[in-house]
Amino acid sequence: MAPEFYQTPKYKMTTEPTFEYCDFKNPVHLEAMGFLLNHYMEDPMGDHPPLKPEELALLAEKMAERPHAFILFILLDGKYVGMSTCFELLSTFKIKPYLYIHDFIVHGNFRGQKLGRKLMEKLVDIARERDYCKITLEVREDNEAALALYRNMSFEECDPKMYFWTKKL
Repeated sequence: MAPEFYQTPKYKMTTEPTFEYCDFKNPVHLEAMGFLLNHYMEDPMGDHPPLKPEELALLAEKMAERPHAFILFILLDGKYVGMSTCFELLSTFKIKPYLYIHDFIVHGNFRGQKLGRKLMEKLVDIARERDYCKITLEVREDNEAALALYRNMSFEECDPKMYFWTKKL
């Protein structure tokens, strides 16, 4: 069951959001990561069964082992309402690092308040501070809200068009 704060329908922000990097040893951060990630997985855009507690613990352990991986939380009134899972990769063409956004989540009860935009703006600031050459992400073609945000923030489809392919092992 979700904590009471998350059950509030369409909670309205009263202060500016803040940001925190996930500390994979901090139990509060791990609880927020698990709650938000599972919320996203159960959403039609995630379309995946939620992770079990032991899977979330393993995920935190594996993320902590990767020095070029991070999760950035967005907080509203001190509560974790969204997050992005990111990885620093290397462009072989530019010979510079770039930011790959793997997960991008704003809890459903907090959407419509430009929190996704604020989270993305913070990620763009981080990428600029670290001198990354670009930011990449994947998005479902039917995720109209995410597509609108990304387009509004000057993200573009690759030219020529690229495809995201998977081989399950």
